[in-house]
Amino acid sequence: MGWAHPYMVSIGSLSLISAVARAISKDEAVAPPLRVVQIEGLAVLKIIKHCKEFAPTLVTGQLLGLDVGSVLEITNCFPFPVRDDDEEIEADGANYQLEMMRCLREVNVDNNTVGWYQSTVLGSYQTVELIETFMNYQENIKRCVCVIYDPSKADLGALALKALKLSDSFMELYRGGNFTGEKLRERNFSWMDIFEEIPIKVSNSALVSAFMTELETDAPVSQGDYDRLHSSTTPFLENNMEFLIKCMDDLSMEQQKFQYYYRNLSRQQAQQQAWLQKRRTENMARKSAGEEPLPEEDPSNPIFKPIPEPSRLESFLITNQVSNFCGQINGVAGQNFSRLYLTKALHDN
Repeated sequence: MGWAHPYMVSIGSLSLISAVARAISKDEAVAPPLRVVQIEGLAVLKIIKHCKEFAPTLVTGQLLGLDVGSVLEITNCFPFPVRDDDEEIEADGANYQLEMMRCLREVNVDNNTVGWYQSTVLGSYQTVELIETFMNYQENIKRCVCVIYDPSKADLGALALKALKLSDSFMELYRGGNFTGEKLRERNFSWMDIFEEIPIKVSNSALVSAFMTELETDAPVSQGDYDRLHSSTTPFLENNMEFLIKCMDDLSMEQQKFQYYYRNLSRQQAQQQAWLQKRRTENMARKSAGEEPLPEEDPSNPIFKPIPEPSRLESFLITNQVSNFCGQINGVAGQNFSRLYLTKALHDN
């Protein structure tokens, strides 16, 4: 699928992260598995504000916090500047990130990188670029997450915020660079095993919680409750269907690649069998004449050159996107039916 991220996190900007991560890893025992991502309310508001201001342009930013046992705490974040693909601007972006982290350190704010956040359009984040960014981070930070926010779902009264990480089995496969069907069957690996979603817990200090209690109105319902009752979701469903059709076209193209590969493989095997039959007949004649038989394999012959099997990674990612769009359509359609039945009941009364 062709939803490339507007820019990847610069490798140069990870130099400071690498130094901190190496210092931590020396004293790090076997870490427990990551169970929950705890985000401060202020960081959530910053992410939402940044993503909504630039929507539908895709944006990203740095997540800062602490890795404490099975909990990854995100206490702060800052946005990356929106830029084009240019080397000079990329270098400026790396300097900006390092300068921001230095300034945060000087004012005694958490400046430990624990991942990054990015916006998405209708959940279309399963891309090769996201995996490459994950692997770049994993070289320096063993446990990092990507927080995904979808501004398009906010109109439906939903907080579309999720934390993702790559599964250990997928990272091992990716480092090996082997995504052939045989290898995937050996590992019993499926398209659902690429990403792991970590539960998110939003936390606030006691002072902030008290302040929010003071701000609460006496109204029995809020604006968010009204948004959830909005029954006009046609644009959302139309966009999901449009993206789903594009995904199915891309998946069909991937299947054509494999069909072409298997046709060539069958043709090559037929040529090999014909060559071996001819060689065996020739060797029988040579034996009858008292001559040494010729070898039954000839590596210099092009028909014995193995045909590389296409990687299944792209098709796995597209299948992830298809599943995501189908889930969104199913969820919104089900909620719409519930609203329609509720409206009908109120109208009858």
